[in-house]
Amino acid sequence: MNITVTTTEQTDELVRIAISGEIDAYTAPVLREKTEPFTKQENLTVIADLSEVSYMDSTGIGVFVGLFKGIKANGGHLQLIGLSDRLKRLFDITGLADIMDINPEVKGGID
Repeated sequence: MNITVTTTEQTDELVRIAISGEIDAYTAPVLREKTEPFTKQENLTVIADLSEVSYMDSTGIGVFVGLFKGIKANGGHLQLIGLSDRLKRLFDITGLADIMDINPEVKGGID
């Protein structure tokens, strides 16, 4: 069980992160700790590439909901890209795909 969160690009207005590994009860706190600073910046766009995430459970969903709410509260935008079919299904069945900007077709942090 491990997770890696790498910032691949960062400006005052845009942050691109690549997440790899598993997101579960053990690794979600690490993801939350690494992404929480983004929720405090105004008008920030965060693009999170999940193409290397092999597994995610409800705690991971919770982290992304918190990230989405925090970023949106400060006028920013969160886009999730590179989701596998399984991850996309998680967001679909929870109804989050209807409110979050999810683009599983985009890979490698390029939108």
